[in-house]
Amino acid sequence: MLLLRLPATALLIGFGLLLPAGCGGDKSASDTPSASQTAAGDTFETLDFAALPSEFPEAIRQIRASQNWNPRSKEIKGDASADPRTTMELKMNRAVLEQSFDLGSAFLANWQKPAGNFRYMYDWMDGTWVEDDHQVRQAGSLWGLGTCYRYQQTDKTREALDKGLKFWFEQTVPGPGEGTLTMKYPGEDAIHSGSVALVALAIVEYLKTPAPMEPAYKAELETKLDGYLRFLLWMQLDNGHISDQFNHRSGKRRPRSSPYYDGESLLALTKAARQLDHAELIPAIEKGARAMAETYTVKAWSKDRDSKDTKGFYQWSSMAFSEYYQAGWKDKDLFGDVAIALGYWMIHTHDTLTRRRNHAYAIEGLIAAWTVANLRGDRAAETDLLYVLDRSLYKLSQWQIGGPLADENKWLSKNAPTDEMATGGVMNSEKPSGQPVAKDVSHQLRIDVTQHQMHAVTTALEGVYVDLK
Repeated sequence: MLLLRLPATALLIGFGLLLPAGCGGDKSASDTPSASQTAAGDTFETLDFAALPSEFPEAIRQIRASQNWNPRSKEIKGDASADPRTTMELKMNRAVLEQSFDLGSAFLANWQKPAGNFRYMYDWMDGTWVEDDHQVRQAGSLWGLGTCYRYQQTDKTREALDKGLKFWFEQTVPGPGEGTLTMKYPGEDAIHSGSVALVALAIVEYLKTPAPMEPAYKAELETKLDGYLRFLLWMQLDNGHISDQFNHRSGKRRPRSSPYYDGESLLALTKAARQLDHAELIPAIEKGARAMAETYTVKAWSKDRDSKDTKGFYQWSSMAFSEYYQAGWKDKDLFGDVAIALGYWMIHTHDTLTRRRNHAYAIEGLIAAWTVANLRGDRAAETDLLYVLDRSLYKLSQWQIGGPLADENKWLSKNAPTDEMATGGVMNSEKPSGQPVAKDVSHQLRIDVTQHQMHAVTTALEGVYVDLK
């Protein structure tokens, strides 16, 4: 049994981890029914999503009832009703995760350009860079730094975060509505809502760190955040979704949305509302959560059981619904159910553990679903989710160059680079695919891959791999 260490006892309380076995606060009615209690007696794998009730809460109830969690019986040693972290042989532990984080966070900072933006992809085998600038990816890299700094405050990460924020603040312009701020990205006429949301998320992470901050700088961050959040509210369409882009020339938002930008925007709004007391955002959050959840679950699955739209929305929304549930807003149990239903979809329909490409994004969402299951004391979901997120972290950590598990990757151990720009980066596959970069990225390092993996590592350290004694 691997021992787990907690950096601060307060984390146990903050993540609801001091709950005894079988407890964990309120459960919704959908926690207990078996698949045989669904209307047609179907399992999730055979459920006719198009035939589900038109009322979304009832549809989710039947979806949750159809989901048969894998008990992982072979990996459980002891009482199956106990917290599975005390009975499951875990492959990961705090020491490995901490080492991985140290390398990965340094990697992100090393890839920053003098202006504050970031390099995109590096083929460390031949020493060549692939520069493919994209505004949302740039904003995501900044958010990745913000999550690293929130977890561990170092001068190097703070300096990189400040430089990255300066880059975006220099692009910031008045928005289309009163009090709104947006950005005009260099060389582009439109700003994506995902870009604004991710910069806002970076500021949320920064403002939640315990490190001291100059009052004037804090006020600037709060002002910028307020303007960006107002812009996201302005971008909300009548149907609850978020417009995917705003055109500076026309002054109009486009009347369509994106699963990625919907999820990123919802996460920015929920984290700001719950963690920084932006209560004015709650009505928009409640409207958006309901609309987006239905669009990217029941409606998407009725067209394609393994929907690409669900995948795009997945990790962002799972984290947002976990925030929503923990905030206790209207219909919180419904969105707790949605988070867990999405977790089941990821591990059993999208089949996470069989994926041959990096899926750190999935781990972000699985940890969010696991958090809800843990708070509820839903042992069946908690056990299955824990198994998959633990094994996924173990597998992907073997793809980190210079990482603590790199020696377990036979190919990487024979081809380990000494290039400083590669150290700490996480490959997108276990080994080269032999395909051109345009068709399949494999051993090459992409900043967004490492960014998502480091966020998965920090959330795992903060909430999952903790000392339960």
